[in-house]
Amino acid sequence: MQDDPRNITALLLRIRDGDRSAESELLPLVYDQLHRAAVRQFRLERPGHTLQPTALIAEVYLRLIRETSVDWQDRAHFFAVAAGTMRRILVDHARAVNAQRRPPRAGRVDIEDVAIYSDDRAYELLLVNEALSRLAEWDPRQARIVELRVFAGLSVEETAHVLGISDRTVKRDWTMARAWLAATLSPQRT
Repeated sequence: MQDDPRNITALLLRIRDGDRSAESELLPLVYDQLHRAAVRQFRLERPGHTLQPTALIAEVYLRLIRETSVDWQDRAHFFAVAAGTMRRILVDHARAVNAQRRPPRAGRVDIEDVAIYSDDRAYELLLVNEALSRLAEWDPRQARIVELRVFAGLSVEETAHVLGISDRTVKRDWTMARAWLAATLSPQRT
């Protein structure tokens, strides 16, 4: 089966309808993209941290294929939902790690850097998650663009396709969202 978006969509619909055999057919079609997104999260992390890319992929995949309430639209929709799922897993892990240690003094948090997950930086991920939630209240599309770009590692073009907007709109909103987050996450804010 080729990596055809229609095949992915058909498999997702079969899984939703209870066809367990479709799960094993889907994994080879989505694994590489999920792996790239997970590796991106860990690319500069030291060895021995408590969450590994393979474990993250497995958890994301299991949650997605068990999700029966999603009306899967296409491949892009799958990866958009995967981005949100990956974010939630990383935030949950960061909360657990953070609960075990005292948070570091607040310093500058860079949205580009938080995509590189580290147990040592768990507190930063929690700050970014909180800021993204606030951004979503102000501009849901900008928050979604950040989530897709940072957590799923989607390109401008892929993000535009997922959201059904132009590349230019993604670029503009991405710039505005990054500026808003930079201001929100700066240590001078009280």
